[in-house]
Amino acid sequence: MLQSDKIFISWDEFHQDVKDLCVKIKASGEYNKIVAISRGGLLPAGIVAYELGIRNCAVINIATYVGAEHLKLDEIDHPEQVGGVDEHTLIVDDLSDKGQTFRVMRRAFPRGKYVTIYAKPVGKSEVDIFARELEDKWVVFPWDE
Repeated sequence: MLQSDKIFISWDEFHQDVKDLCVKIKASGEYNKIVAISRGGLLPAGIVAYELGIRNCAVINIATYVGAEHLKLDEIDHPEQVGGVDEHTLIVDDLSDKGQTFRVMRRAFPRGKYVTIYAKPVGKSEVDIFARELEDKWVVFPWDE
């Protein structure tokens, strides 16, 4: 469902998009660890973990929004808490809007594979794999309604 200034994602659509992402991930290589970017990456990372049979999962907290307001973000607090990240590690978020989160994450974890469900035109260059490109409009996820 689409309103003029917002894109609404249903639960069914979200789940299918994550499954579509998993097909792309499988085609790109072998992975044995997931780092979910909290909070947006928690739900897709869980589905990816089940779909790909990955049990080694970690979470990192990072925020680039408070409500609809963008925050400036230059570094991650305590990146060592997620352990080793290499080319077999998926770093998962729900959306690459302007790519800010992924730019910061890449500085801390340059070898990870960056994946997201949705990417907007400006943010898509910051991720390695995404399920679907969205217009540059506010995205309303099913858990936001």
